Amino acid sequence: MTESTSLQKKRAAWRIRIEPHLNEPPPWYPVLVSIGALIIALILGGILILVAGGDPIRSYQHIAKAAFGNVGVLSDTIVKATPILLAALACSVAFRMKLWNIGAEGQFIMGAFGASAIILTPILPAETPRWIFIPVMMMAGMAAGAVWGFIPGYLKAKFNVNEIISTLMLNYVAIAWINFWIFGVWTEGGFQMTAKFPENSWLPRLLDYAETFPVFRGLTTHFGLVIGILAAIVLWLIVYRSRWGYEIRLIGDNPHAAQYAGINIMRNTIWVMMLSGALAGLGGMSEVTGVVHRLQTSPVAAGYGFTGIIVAWLAKLNPLVIILVSILFGGLILAGREIQPSGVPKMIQGIILVCLIASDFLLRYRISIERGEE
Repeated sequence: MTESTSLQKKRAAWRIRIEPHLNEPPPWYPVLVSIGALIIALILGGILILVAGGDPIRSYQHIAKAAFGNVGVLSDTIVKATPILLAALACSVAFRMKLWNIGAEGQFIMGAFGASAIILTPILPAETPRWIFIPVMMMAGMAAGAVWGFIPGYLKAKFNVNEIISTLMLNYVAIAWINFWIFGVWTEGGFQMTAKFPENSWLPRLLDYAETFPVFRGLTTHFGLVIGILAAIVLWLIVYRSRWGYEIRLIGDNPHAAQYAGINIMRNTIWVMMLSGALAGLGGMSEVTGVVHRLQTSPVAAGYGFTGIIVAWLAKLNPLVIILVSILFGGLILAGREIQPSGVPKMIQGIILVCLIASDFLLRYRISIERGEE
């Protein structure tokens, strides 16, 4: 009887062991984790759509068709993806150095303001040729965004002010700033918008060349896409193929080791935040000159900076991968206008962000299931 009791006590038991990763995971592992997080997010989104009375399968099929069903809608998707691409690049370079820039939205808005000021002040006359207008507006947009990035960067470097709080608060300051100019100084007839920009200040669009190339008829993709792709390539070269990029990554991975190696963390903090702001400002410039063609609050302050955070995180801060992920999110935003309830696309974006943040646990820790006896 005693022997039987002891055997019953030695029954099999399963234990879950959580241990930190001792070695760097293989390159494919973070990609696999991100894809897994995305799939889980879509499943959770589908459950919520089902609870709301919708059909998850048909909803996702409609999103895919409305965003990528033909060349025309694909062109519109790319238009939506362009500002997201530049905002995500802005977030990625700051996040790479563990600077949590939540102010890409405000920097994006200030970039749109800086580019608009070239026309509305006016710094350049309306008859200025396009080949002068566009580069000057690009530099103005980047400069305005860089200034908006410099403020939290300097506060962080000099006084160790939390950059999450400072960048987030500056978003609201940026909105109030452009509203002052839109509703007052630059308003067109008292309406909530400025006068329309002259056509020679617009970014070229594919449909502008439809007479020469009929295949471009109806395609709204503008030159901002080229700017975004070039920015992604340049940023990839900076981060992975330059000495400064090595310093950025080293500070992000181990600031104590970077300081011991003689790297100036204070200077890099300011420069990286300015670069981040400049990229976001370039996104604002491309949106206001490629799509809106005037300065107004609604299309410019549309949340592209916050969407850029999700895209940068999903792409694991890789500038080249951000190009693809931005197009996917552009499609989600474009198709979301036809989905009811209207908050479903933003809900899916939020679920994706939560799943991505949660998935980082798997990048830091290893989970194993062991069988033992109790």
